Amino acid sequence: MKIPIYQADAFTSSLFGGNPAAICPLDKWLPDETMQKIASENNLAETAFFVPEADGYMLRWFTPEFEIDLCGHATLASAHIIFTELGYANESINFETLKAGTLTVSRDGDKYTMDFPSRPPIVIEVPNGLVEALGGKEPKAILRSRDYFLVYDNEEDITELSPDFTALSKFDTVGFIVTAKGNKADFVSRFFAPGAGIPEDPVTGSAHCNLIPYWADKLGKSKLHAFQLSSRKGELWCELKGERVLMSGNAVTYLKGEIFV
Repeated sequence: MKIPIYQADAFTSSLFGGNPAAICPLDKWLPDETMQKIASENNLAETAFFVPEADGYMLRWFTPEFEIDLCGHATLASAHIIFTELGYANESINFETLKAGTLTVSRDGDKYTMDFPSRPPIVIEVPNGLVEALGGKEPKAILRSRDYFLVYDNEEDITELSPDFTALSKFDTVGFIVTAKGNKADFVSRFFAPGAGIPEDPVTGSAHCNLIPYWADKLGKSKLHAFQLSSRKGELWCELKGERVLMSGNAVTYLKGEIFV
């Protein structure tokens, strides 16, 4: 069996920046075990699989270790491939997902805007060993939604963090968001998910479902500009709209080919 595969860099307008995702358009679902093996073989943060459904697509995402409930960059990358490679003519795409409901991606020139759920983090008690596992720098606040969410004093604190990935992988969570007010952007962040096979994710759309409502409240504004400070870097234009968040960014195609299964 031949399966088409694409790879695109999301949240960037330049190759080798942003976050790479693999995308596999399907006519019908493969066995879950096969999709997981493909994702493990690709060894990217996420591999997205989608099948046509009604007036849109059903979309699923797999890390190298397991299927995940929500992924932003692979959704943006999937939309980019559908618009640019598969001849999709409408202005927006509806993706139906198992755990995140309907996600809509619209195209405006070379930018894509994703409509995702808002997931405000809540304050929690400090878990034993968490601060030390993230390098020992004391945060201003520790919160949690799906992921742990740590707020630091400034952008330099974020860039200087040196996590112990072995220690982080022992926590019961998908990932760890670290964030601070930015020097040239409204806020900056990094994201670590060693338990999912992703020591540091280059640009994380799902984390911004937490970051956008948090910083909109702290900064008293609904439209925000963000940078994720990984080595590849990523840029997002964000907006809080009630119980939804909008994230806009670019994407570029890196490769296309076939998998032989």
